[in-house]
Amino acid sequence: MSRVYNFSAGPGVLPEEVLKEAADEMLDYNGTGMSVMEMSHRSKEYEAIIGAAEQDLRDLLNIPDNYKVLFLQGGAHLQFAMIPMNLLKNGVADYIVTGQWAKKAYEEAKRYGKINCVASSADKTFSYIPDCSDLPISEDADYVYICENNTIYGTKFKELPNTKGKTLVADVSSCFLSEPMDVTKYGLIYGGVQKNIGPAGVVIVIIREDLITDDVLPGTPTMMKYKIHADNGSMYNTPPAYGIYICGKVFKWVKEQGGLEAMKERNERKAKILYDFLDESRLFRGTVEKKDRSLMNVPFVTGSDELDALFVKEAKEAGFVNLKGHRSVGGMRASIYNAMPEEGVRKLVEFMREFEAKHQA
Repeated sequence: MSRVYNFSAGPGVLPEEVLKEAADEMLDYNGTGMSVMEMSHRSKEYEAIIGAAEQDLRDLLNIPDNYKVLFLQGGAHLQFAMIPMNLLKNGVADYIVTGQWAKKAYEEAKRYGKINCVASSADKTFSYIPDCSDLPISEDADYVYICENNTIYGTKFKELPNTKGKTLVADVSSCFLSEPMDVTKYGLIYGGVQKNIGPAGVVIVIIREDLITDDVLPGTPTMMKYKIHADNGSMYNTPPAYGIYICGKVFKWVKEQGGLEAMKERNERKAKILYDFLDESRLFRGTVEKKDRSLMNVPFVTGSDELDALFVKEAKEAGFVNLKGHRSVGGMRASIYNAMPEEGVRKLVEFMREFEAKHQA
């Protein structure tokens, strides 16, 4: 069977070149006579793999020397707790709730301190990004938290919030490496890699060194301390070794495509194809305010649950898979991450036109 066009929100599509290269190296990596899956993480060969991965990520994002790059486990969900455990000093943090994952992070953080919701778009089903230019930031807030790209609802912060001098913490899981970003505007950036970078099982944390201390909340487990991972080069325990190896290959692939500026241009072009169709369609419509649309996740509906279900079914039969919207909102969602070729988006739009011609009232 030929490969399908995979519009999954995560685990998401990976570059074919990376998958083929990994397949070629599955039984014998670089003359070692073994797979990276079987390799000791303490070996010189693996140290070279993780070292190159970190350096390539630093190159792509221009990460300053005073930031550590950590390859961790537990996904974004573990970060919902790890962040307040490590960063709460005054016991206060402000959260901007623009979707389900920001809401989960907010609810989890409330276990550890006085956590304030200073802005939310829940009033309109998270279909927009609230004005964050003059928020009631707490004077003693340890940090301000955002989910920069909302995978389920398809919104994206185009401007970062005015944190009034407080440390900005951002979950960038579904927009990681989709465009350039200025790391220095954040104290901590993190993302699960299974959307745009690699297989599920790795979460990358980029954290400013002054935030890495032994001064953590009482009872914080050793494995939940950023300092323990920073001091041990992400190898305090056995890391998700094979996942990091694939991430490293994706970093090299992004470099070969021309880096993050090239990725941004490519992603804007792909998104425009789909959004332009949705804006002119008589059957389908997007669900996000135009100014806040994500380049990565495009939710849309027909207005009929029955037609939505039929579209997802027929699309799958035609080779366009994982278009069903998140279970909490229904409808459809096309996730068009870096590795989704422009051809895939064009063919999806062709299919949508044909479906519209058959079913438009």
